[in-house]
Amino acid sequence: MFENVLIVEDHESVSISLRKILSELGVSHTDYVSYCDLALTRIRIGLRDKRPFDLLITDLSFAEDQNRQELLGGDALIAAAKKAQPELKILVFSSENRPAVIESLYNRLNIDGFVGKSRQDAQELKQALESLWLNKRYLPAQLRQAIKQKNTHTFTEFDITIITLLSNGTRQKDIPAYLEKNGIKPSGLSSLEKRLNLIKEALNFTKNEQLVAYCKDFGII
Repeated sequence: MFENVLIVEDHESVSISLRKILSELGVSHTDYVSYCDLALTRIRIGLRDKRPFDLLITDLSFAEDQNRQELLGGDALIAAAKKAQPELKILVFSSENRPAVIESLYNRLNIDGFVGKSRQDAQELKQALESLWLNKRYLPAQLRQAIKQKNTHTFTEFDITIITLLSNGTRQKDIPAYLEKNGIKPSGLSSLEKRLNLIKEALNFTKNEQLVAYCKDFGII
């Protein structure tokens, strides 16, 4: 198991729980800070003293107080930590629950795992830590399901246009006029309804509102 772990969390009770879980898994040393700037300093000191951290566990959001910070949040810390120590494994432990945001952490920041704060997060944390120790990425169940769902339909330019119009408050019955005016085909109401129904059926939605919310969450629109 990991030997040297850094926890970055501004809620002391959460940090205590994390350290308990790490101890149960046999982690020999944990360090804890509540500020991103200080976390980066600890990482650099670890490298300087040839006692680098094996794993960084960090939240994404941190409450502001009188201590001004250069690194404003977990995103900035992860990027800086990866730059300082590219091989450092990173596990995000956060209340963030939007699939698109979570997925972007893997794609944009190359994190190794994500666990959402929830009623049953202790068990999932253990699973994530064991996966990371075995050099495997850990994807939370809700993200795996969301990716699977997203892959059941390939959004066309036409789909994105009509869903964007719905998102902007355009009534479904008024969309054909916009499509015809802008030379977008098919522009008939019947074709529009069939396309929306096909998308909703593929994604297991029953309402346009659900489809719009889903597309916003995933950055499709």
